[in-house]
Amino acid sequence: MYLPPHFEETDPSQVYELIDTFPLAILVAQTEQGLVANHIPLMLQGKHELLGHLALNNDLHQLLPSGKEILAIFRGEDAYISPNWYPTKPIHHRHVPTWNYQVVHVYGTIHYQDDDKSKLAVVGKLTKKMEERTHGENAWRMADAPKDYLNAMLANIIAFRIEITRILGKSKVSQNRETVDLENVAKVLAERGSAHMAERMNQISETREEE
Repeated sequence: MYLPPHFEETDPSQVYELIDTFPLAILVAQTEQGLVANHIPLMLQGKHELLGHLALNNDLHQLLPSGKEILAIFRGEDAYISPNWYPTKPIHHRHVPTWNYQVVHVYGTIHYQDDDKSKLAVVGKLTKKMEERTHGENAWRMADAPKDYLNAMLANIIAFRIEITRILGKSKVSQNRETVDLENVAKVLAERGSAHMAERMNQISETREEE
């Protein structure tokens, strides 16, 4: 990933928050058949592991053996940025369009787990987290499903964990612009529904005020 120093996300809490908020990852692996990419929801287990599961019919677990390197890409909000949103534009017109975005690249080694206990644990953790986030006290629980049906579903998946070896975060969120431009772009993006990105931009602006 091209990562100029001024766009590197160096705040670990921001990196982990993006993974948590946008859990659908792109899993990229180099196999004997070439590059393979899959879209899989993942969740952090502590700070050193990612958990997930694949459909048994997904041939990733056959193409990429346990212990091999894999890359998980998490993508936050993104937005086209118009020069018209910079208050300094009428002053010098030294602006061009750009694109703001936030991404995290997580490198690690994948390890498959095909036993029922591991599969149930991974599915249970991800389901509990997402259901409580979505429905709170009215969350759907795995126990709500008939046991034979649940067992049949579990038989059709394979669980895995990724041991994290390296993380790179990139937040390209107008932090290379003057504060007045940064703040106005954040305001426009918030109005357009990019609340997560706007919040990060406002945090950067607040940090500048404290310095």
